[in-house]
Amino acid sequence: MERAVAGGRMLARHAGRIVFVGGAIPGERVRARITKSSRQSLWADTIEVLTASPDRRDPICDPACGGLAFAHIGHERQRALKSQILADAFRRLARIDLGAPEIAASPESGYRLRSRLHVVDGRLGFFLEGSHVLCDAAPTLQLRPQSLDAAGAVLSAIGAARADCESIVVSENVNGREVVVHLEPRGGARLDGAVSAVEAAALASSVTGVTTLVRGRLAAIWGVDAVTDTGESLLGSDSGYETVRWTRRPTSFFQGNRFLVGTLVRRVMKLAAGRRVADLYAGVGLFTAPLASTGAQVLSVEGEASSSEDLAANAAPWASSVRITRGSIEEYLKRPPTPAPDAVIVDPPRTGMSADALDGLAAWGPRSVVYVSCDPPTLARDAARLAQHGFRLLSIEGLDLFPNTPHVETIAAFARP
Repeated sequence: MERAVAGGRMLARHAGRIVFVGGAIPGERVRARITKSSRQSLWADTIEVLTASPDRRDPICDPACGGLAFAHIGHERQRALKSQILADAFRRLARIDLGAPEIAASPESGYRLRSRLHVVDGRLGFFLEGSHVLCDAAPTLQLRPQSLDAAGAVLSAIGAARADCESIVVSENVNGREVVVHLEPRGGARLDGAVSAVEAAALASSVTGVTTLVRGRLAAIWGVDAVTDTGESLLGSDSGYETVRWTRRPTSFFQGNRFLVGTLVRRVMKLAAGRRVADLYAGVGLFTAPLASTGAQVLSVEGEASSSEDLAANAAPWASSVRITRGSIEEYLKRPPTPAPDAVIVDPPRTGMSADALDGLAAWGPRSVVYVSCDPPTLARDAARLAQHGFRLLSIEGLDLFPNTPHVETIAAFARP
C-alpha cells in the first residue's frame, strides 16, 4: 500500500495497473480480492493482512455500516491520512503544494448532531454501504445512546404505523438537551395521527419534539419542531456572539459535528473580515447570524426551502443589515452587487461550485473568498479555477467532522490584489 486516496481506499500497484484497496493502511502488504476492474485500474478488498501497520486496530464495527472506511486505523493516523488526501488532491488538480495541512481532531463517540436512520421491518439503523441491508447504528458510535433510545421509543410508540415510516431523522443541539425526532413517511402515507402514544414515549425519553411531513410541509406531532444553539453554547460565553441563536428544524441542513462546529464558525469569522460580506449556500445562517451580529452588511443566499426559512428567522434580529435571497447560486451570481462585497463565504455541496458560479463570483470582484468544503477533489478543482481568476491560496486547514470515515471538512482562504 502506497498512500490513501479520496474515498477511503489505499493506492497500490500490481502488474502495471493501479489497485484501489479497501481495508488497508499505507505501508502494509495485504492479500486482496479483486471486486472490479477497468483497463487501467483494479478495485479490491483486503482479505488478509500479511505485514500489518502499527496503526492497525480492530474496527469498532463492520466498516460498511455508516461508511466507516477508516475504522481499522488508529485515530491519529486517520487524521494524517486525511491531511495527505487533501494535499494529494491539491497537488494533482490545482498544482499547489500544501505540505501537511493541519486537521483538527474530534472525539470519535457521540459527535453527530443530525442523523438519518432507516426503518426496515420496524427496526432502525443505517444501510450497509451500497445496499439496502440494515445494520445497527449503535456500534458505529456516531450517535449518543440517548439519541438512539429516543428514536427507538418514538418508533415503538406509533405501533402499526411503523410500516408507513421510511426513515427517522434525529436532530439535536450541541449540549443534547433538545432532541427532535422527525418521522419520514413512505410515499402517500401519513404519520401525524398517533399524538397521545408519541407524547407518552417522548415524555419518558429525552425527546423535546416529534415532527413529520404532511402534504410536503413539516408538522409537529408533539412538542417543539426545532432545536436551538446559542452563541454561548456553540462558541463560549466570551466569544462576543452571545446574542446569536441558530434554530433549525430537522428538515434543514446544519453542520453535523457537535465538537467542531464551533471551531468551524470561529475560523470562518476570523477569515471573512469586512464590512460587507456575502454568504452563499448559507443554510440556516451558521455564518450569516454571527457576521450580522458584529455589524457587517450580509448578502445571504440559500436555495433550499426549509433552510432558507430558518435562515430568515435566525437573521431576524439584524433584518436591517441582512438581505436574504432564496434561489439558485448561479442565477444570483449573474447580478453583481454594488458595491462589491469585501469577502465571500461559500459552503457548497459535495459537488463543489459550477464553472458558471465561479465565473460569476470572480466577476463580482471580492477581495477574498473563504471556501468551506467537504470534498478535497472538488475543492482542489475549484481552487485551480479561482487561480485562473487571479486568486491566491492564503491558508488551508481541515476539521475531522466525521471520525472513522475518509471525509474531511476543509476551510480554504483565497485573496487577490
